[in-house]
Amino acid sequence: MFIQQLEHAQDKNQSLVCVGLDPNAEKLSELGVDLLPWLTAIVDATAAHVCAFKPQIAYFAALKAETELTQIIQYIQQNHPTVPVILDAKRGDIGSTADQYAAEAFQRYQADAVTVNPYMGGDTIEPYSKFKDKGVVVLCKTSNAGSGELQNLTLANGDTLFQTVAKKASQDWNHNHNLLLVVGATYPNELATIRQLVGDMPLLIPGIGAQGGDVEATLKAGLRTDGKGLIISSSRGIIYAGDKPENYAAKAEQACIDLKNTINAFR
Repeated sequence: MFIQQLEHAQDKNQSLVCVGLDPNAEKLSELGVDLLPWLTAIVDATAAHVCAFKPQIAYFAALKAETELTQIIQYIQQNHPTVPVILDAKRGDIGSTADQYAAEAFQRYQADAVTVNPYMGGDTIEPYSKFKDKGVVVLCKTSNAGSGELQNLTLANGDTLFQTVAKKASQDWNHNHNLLLVVGATYPNELATIRQLVGDMPLLIPGIGAQGGDVEATLKAGLRTDGKGLIISSSRGIIYAGDKPENYAAKAEQACIDLKNTINAFR
């Protein structure tokens, strides 16, 4: 099961950090490195200090690098098998199309978990959650500035949309106990509300670092009593910490360690 694999990695590496793998052509050109060697070096440098890796599929697709996406997931699973891979795809569609997206994530790419969009309703989550050993990470309260335009709307039942998603994900959709939620670090008050609503359900937390999320406020709002329950994602702040071919891996490792230590200081 994905959640058990995740928590084992958190215990083994004493880390809640998830490194986002977002290859940007301009950044790689500035560094003077090729995609796959850069990815493997970043993974090797940070693997001992993370609980997960999270490749963002759009970055790979834009570079026509689906082959490299497959290769880096295989590389992680072969060389760092205790660290799970979350495919950040934010898929959301109905019926047979959702079945194909689930097959893409779990059979083509062999990811351990995938991010999905619940906007079309709970039946669109089931094609993913039926893979009982995989994780399904449902968007709930996202970190972007405009998220409140829809997610904070009050519905007829008196709850906001994000509260309704949290309740349904934890109570109605989680038949195989493999769902998680995405909750942005940029909204600690909403994070605290969601934690109260969903109990011990793990939460993927974007928004730390470049987007301005505060580590202490995030942990206070969302941490479980066992010191886990959060997957704190950082991409640019780690993978682009270095600016030279000779230092990018070491700088990424140090940035990852620094974030891990900052998080652990408040756990």
